[in-house]
Amino acid sequence: MNDPQQPGGQQINIELGEKEAEGIYSNLAIITHSPAEFVIDFTRVLPGVPKAKVLARLIMTAQHAKLLMHALEDNIGKFESKFGEIKIHGDAPGGFGFQPVVKDEKVH
Repeated sequence: MNDPQQPGGQQINIELGEKEAEGIYSNLAIITHSPAEFVIDFTRVLPGVPKAKVLARLIMTAQHAKLLMHALEDNIGKFESKFGEIKIHGDAPGGFGFQPVVKDEKVH
């Protein structure tokens, strides 16, 4: 893992707790935004289960959301260079997957 650095080259230490190190599996992200923030709710939808619970919520500024998008694009490019193209196979049954639902409304 690369050492995270803040703008200006200052190195920061990031602590990863035991619970967070386990991670959370998510196959659906719901994205909403207000003029000030982007909110990304991560959930897991399973076939035959009509209800899903938000497992994690990220709230960030529009600028940080765009930086996250660029970081993901960069990392996906590096992944595909090493392992090959990631295939997206049409719409998954029941709309499963990271299909962003973008709403232009205030988030509380």
